[in-house]
Amino acid sequence: MKKTIFAEKAPAAVGPYVHAVGTENLVFTSGQLGLDPETGILPEGIEAQTHQALKNLGAVLEAAGLGYQDVVRTMVFLDNMDDFAAVNQIYAEYFKGEAPARSCVEVARLPKGGLIEIEAIAAK
Repeated sequence: MKKTIFAEKAPAAVGPYVHAVGTENLVFTSGQLGLDPETGILPEGIEAQTHQALKNLGAVLEAAGLGYQDVVRTMVFLDNMDDFAAVNQIYAEYFKGEAPARSCVEVARLPKGGLIEIEAIAAK
């Protein structure tokens, strides 16, 4: 069985998808941009957007009854791979200790002109 997860503290979806879907053992999140959940606006700069994207991911995980420590894999999409080092430094603040497996790719464009998007798979 699958369960739809809605996170009140995360920004509304910008398309026809849900914040996350859970199964008996896993939760699959949709990609989280750095949108401010209250205003729907992207803050300026990669650092601010990375922090907000990770906070939004945390809100989705929390709605599923999980936390960053439960994440087993992430996928990071960057508008510019030159931001890799700055993103890594911020990412490490949220994934302390044993980090999850991760892929990171540069993409041509992200929704709403975002600079970063992060999705995750977490284990219950």
